[in-house]
Amino acid sequence: MASGDGLLVRVRPRFGRLTRDQLLALCDAAETYGSGLIELTSRANLQLRGVSEASWPGLMEALVEHGLVAADPEAERRPQLLLAPDWRAGDATNQVGRLLEARINELPALPAKWGLAIDAGAAPLLSEASADLRIERAASDALLVRADGRARGTPVDSPTAAVELLIRLAHWFVASGGIHAGRMRRHEAPLPPWAPASTPPASTLPIRAGQPMALGRHPTGRVLGLPFGRASAATLRALIGAESVDAGSVSAVRVTPWRRLLVEGVPTSETFQEQVPPGLVESEGDPRLAMQACPGAPHCEQASVATLGLARALAERRLIAGSLHLSGCAKGCACRQPTDLCLTGRAGRYDLIIGGRADGTPAATGLSESDVIEYLEKNRNALRL
Repeated sequence: MASGDGLLVRVRPRFGRLTRDQLLALCDAAETYGSGLIELTSRANLQLRGVSEASWPGLMEALVEHGLVAADPEAERRPQLLLAPDWRAGDATNQVGRLLEARINELPALPAKWGLAIDAGAAPLLSEASADLRIERAASDALLVRADGRARGTPVDSPTAAVELLIRLAHWFVASGGIHAGRMRRHEAPLPPWAPASTPPASTLPIRAGQPMALGRHPTGRVLGLPFGRASAATLRALIGAESVDAGSVSAVRVTPWRRLLVEGVPTSETFQEQVPPGLVESEGDPRLAMQACPGAPHCEQASVATLGLARALAERRLIAGSLHLSGCAKGCACRQPTDLCLTGRAGRYDLIIGGRADGTPAATGLSESDVIEYLEKNRNALRL
């Protein structure tokens, strides 16, 4: 996909997991064929930036060689399988993923942005992640197949039955005119009688909204944050290759939809925090975790302002205690929901929007970066930021 800084190439790791060797290969590919920047998306995809038309074929060969991209382009067009990142080998989420993967070619042709969430742990983690059909757990512990946009789903008695019903619902979506709606959430046709929406999913875990996987220690290893959802290849290589972190103990890295990585096998000692490479975050109090920032200019052709420099400046000054969206244009690609404060680029300047989206009505317009900082410093108490 073309962007302001070259081609943008997305990688969908199988089951959201990259082995240590795969991640090292991805870092090498990002530096050899692109700009060296790796992004983590809200769909748990990885993106390489700055790829040229000339370097793209070599990049594809490298990604296919390491199992990061399917050799068959048609396989890459199939809906993404988004697994709850805390899955374990042989658990229900893993079983459903394997069963659905084996039958993925039975799905009909679906819109490009369609996705499937497999979230069969005791409590859903992916409720806010983008997906059109979901396999979850009901409060009764039964598996549940739920169409996105519906509060309830259909209980089933086994992983096999869950996959069967999901495939059947995908065909119903197409047959009932869902292609015109594009996404299941926007499809207004009533569900078929053989898929009654009768049972609610289990309650989500009592963790900060939108961030079901807390930073720090985890039974599998360690959860680390990516500021603004980005890291350099050098940063990720240092994480899994630095002697101070005992590289041999890092077996794999899992991606999440929350700008966080689950690093398998890292030490869980109190001193690990000192070993986290610069460019990664382990503290929930880091203000960058509450900030949504698109790539901005010059990385995106639609953006009229740079975004990351101002985002970093605001984080360093700790001017924002709540949520912030910094968007290069009014499209607001990085965040579709209202935030406590939104800064939108327009004609090379910033509009400041309070409690709204990037296309909302601004409280102040035509601000430079220094104007934004001055405005927030003067009005911090009044804005309750």
